[in-house]
Amino acid sequence: MSESTHLDIVIQRTFKAPRQLVWDVWTQAEHIAKWWGPKGMTTKVLVHDFVPGGKWHYVMQSPDGKEFPVLGEFIEIDAIEQWVGKDEFPDEYLKFFPKDKLPGETKMTFHFEDKGAETHLTLTITSLTEEDKQKHLNMGAEGGWNSSFDKLEELLANLQAA
Repeated sequence: MSESTHLDIVIQRTFKAPRQLVWDVWTQAEHIAKWWGPKGMTTKVLVHDFVPGGKWHYVMQSPDGKEFPVLGEFIEIDAIEQWVGKDEFPDEYLKFFPKDKLPGETKMTFHFEDKGAETHLTLTITSLTEEDKQKHLNMGAEGGWNSSFDKLEELLANLQAA
């Protein structure tokens, strides 16, 4: 795992589940639809080609029906340890945010590490500029991801209880 830089947003969480299960729930479309997006939002997985160079296209929907697309590309995949991707905010976001408030493309690194019977996840969101990092923070990146992680924790608990 690389060192953090001033252009990074780093979010960490330890899940009470083995790494293989966390990896599976993180990387398989049928599971992603159950936890991706902040609480109260639902997610449709339209494309999830989990191979280097493959694309993802998810659509988060708020309770009032607003749709927020998530587009990206998988860059690097090191099975059950780490995957790296890049994402962007498509033009549909202009309905909700002025163009000057939207960050540019970001690189996301998801690192999975065993912590006994638990899994520690480190998400590093790397912006191209300090201004883009601040825009991402202003949009609620940390709160949104932490809310998604809360949903992921619930799903992992339910899967292990079944």
